[in-house]
Parts: sequence; structure tokens; C-alpha cells
Amino acid sequence: MNILILGSGGREHTFAHMISKSSHCDNLFVAPGNAGTAKIATNVSISVTDFEAVKELVIKEKIEMMVVGPEDPLVNGIVDFFNQDEQLKQVAVIGPSKRGALLEGSKERAKEFMALYNIPTAAYESFTKESLAAGKEFLTTLKPPYVLKADGLAAGKGVLILNSLEEAQKELENMLSNNKFGSAGNTVVIEEFLDGIELSVFVLTDGENYKILPTAKDYKRIGEGDTGLNTGGMGAISPVPFADEVFMEKVEERIVKPTINGLKTEDIDYKGFVFIGLIKVGEEPYVIEYNVRMGDPETEVVLPRIESDLVEVFQKVAAGNLSEVELKVKKEAAATLMLVSGGYPEAYEKGKEITGLNEVEDSIVFHAGTAEKDGKVVTSGGRVLAITSFGKDFPEAIKKSYQNAGKLHFDKMYFRKDIGFDL
Repeated sequence: MNILILGSGGREHTFAHMISKSSHCDNLFVAPGNAGTAKIATNVSISVTDFEAVKELVIKEKIEMMVVGPEDPLVNGIVDFFNQDEQLKQVAVIGPSKRGALLEGSKERAKEFMALYNIPTAAYESFTKESLAAGKEFLTTLKPPYVLKADGLAAGKGVLILNSLEEAQKELENMLSNNKFGSAGNTVVIEEFLDGIELSVFVLTDGENYKILPTAKDYKRIGEGDTGLNTGGMGAISPVPFADEVFMEKVEERIVKPTINGLKTEDIDYKGFVFIGLIKVGEEPYVIEYNVRMGDPETEVVLPRIESDLVEVFQKVAAGNLSEVELKVKKEAAATLMLVSGGYPEAYEKGKEITGLNEVEDSIVFHAGTAEKDGKVVTSGGRVLAITSFGKDFPEAIKKSYQNAGKLHFDKMYFRKDIGFDL
């Protein structure tokens, strides 16, 4: 079959890597893709939110399956667009409907959903410009640190964790009155701070049945020891050592099952991934957030551990027969290390030549922010490459990734040297 992947990052290169190995894949397209996907698929330079251009491509190339990587097209309703179009509705689309995508598109909606289905999460209240004074007052009832979340999509930057009440009240005003995050911050969710250790659990569902994928933990801060600004993720490991059988049983019973049942109860069309951002407080799991797609860079450690044919699994999702799948997972641990542009996550330069890609051994390099220019691979984003390796445990796997990082080079290249330090 002809398959299209929407997106351009490390997540999409990982999907392409897995799908290109399937005997069911005849022709693979990635829109817009990057220099890595160009080696194993056909890149098509269109925007993921230009639905008419996507339609044109699907019809022209006789696409039978589309995997949606990023959240933007999902929140904007690409699944509904396909389902309502006579020429597109036969295409198997992996991703939830617009209603399903609201779990990520609106922090307030996610919190309301969790409250309705008794899913453990931090206590919260929502505020708008009109209730700013009440929001400031609510902050005085909480203990520091204070957590402020822009309700809408803010490219991963809409969450603030602040230690001073005065600063939290000022930032609340910045978000609600001064448009700090644009329209994404028209509503702000304030929630209690949960102290614990974070991890990600990924669930694949056909809306009725589900499979829990391997656990992962990513490292969001730019600096070692989890210091400095938040990024899209500087590395990840899988499986998570502290997510043992007892803990995962709690996650499944208290969080995964009620989530899937909630989607069913509300008759939400949901064929795709549910990313559950969790925090382990003591021995108990709480939900920090939902995402409605795979995370990045967790995808780079989760998918390569899956031995089942991904296209076959997706066919079952599309047909509503996911219960027939027996998911095969590698016993080996995986670790990925992110190489980023100097200055990231703030201002950084693009167009730096990347060398050493052919020298990497015993690891997979997934391209995130790369492009081809004059026959060379150059940087085109903040997060540039992810080096994924396997080992008997994550320290062995990450060691291989660090060894291969030494073979790669671009001007002002930076990476964290302590992935997995807290485990």
C-alpha cells in the first residue's frame, strides 16, 4: 500500500524507519519530511495544516494510509476533514478526530475529562481575563511552586512553574491580559504542584480496544541535572526502571481504562495514540497531561523496541480490530540522545553542515531538524539529530549513543551528558 506520514521531525523519521521495513508498504511519502526521511521515502514540501494540499497529494499518489505525527493538524480537524470527504474517507487515518484531539488542544478540557472519569490528577481551577483577580486570589491558597498552564497549544512552551507568589501573579496577568502566549493563553489553568518523578505511557487505541506500548522517560531541560529552560526534549530512555508491574497495574486500572472508557462513553472517534504524561508521587500515578500523538523524543526509543509490523498494527487500528494484535516488544533497553543547535531553545542559527553521519556504528540516527542543501545535510531546527541505541539496560544503551555523538559534528553542537542521571 501507499502510505503518507505527516510531519518533519525525529518522530516522523522514526515512523518512516519502522514503516519502510514493512512488507505491506509499497511507496512511502513524508510531508514535509527532512534529510533523514528523504533517504527512505519521498518528501513532499507541503504544510501539515494545508488540508487541501494534503488531499491533492493523497489523490495523486493513491495513498491508502496516513499517519499524523504532530498535534496541529489533529487539533485542527484533519481526521474529520478526511471522514467527511467522499474522495478521502476510504483512507485509513491514524489519529483522533477533532473532539478527541481536544484532550491536548485544551488543558481545561483535559482536566474536566479527568475529573468526570475519576482519573487521578492535580487539583486545579481555570481562569480567564475576566476572572484574573480570582485567579490571583486562588494562587494565595496554594503552596509554592505554582503551576500555570496556557489552555491551548503553545508549541510546548505554555507551562510555567514558579516559586514566588508575586511572580506567579505577575505571569498570570501576562498570560491573560498581555497575551504572553497569544490566544493559547486566553484561558489559564492553575494547578497544584505534584512532587515526584515523571514518565510517559503511550497507548494505541482503535476507540474500543487498546494496547499499552513500552514506557519511556524524557529529559526536558536544556541543562544538566535538569536545569535551565524547558526544551522539546534532550533525550529519552525506555523502559522506565521504576515503572514496575505493580505500578503499571495501577496505571492501567486507574488511568488507561477510564480514559478509553471515557472516549467510548462520549462516542469520540479515536483511532490513534494517547500519550499520558504521568508523575509518580510516592507509589501512586497521577496524570500531568494528555497528548494525542506520540511524543518526541520518546518515539525514538518506544517505536524501535516494537518488533511487530507497524503497518499491520495500524491496519487493525483502522479496522477496529486492535484486540487481534499481539504486540511483540524487544527485551533490550533503548536510549536516545538529542544533539541540538547552540543557543536552543532560544535563538539559534540554521544551515550548519553536519558531518560524520556515515561513521555512526551500532546506533540509529534519526533526523529532527535537518535539510539537504547542495548535496549536503545541514541543520534546519533547534533539535537536530537523535541517536538511538540498544543495550541490556539503559546505561549500556546511552553509552553507545554518547560514543557515536563523538563522531558527529556541526558548528555549536550541544548535548546533555547526563541522560538517565536520576535513575
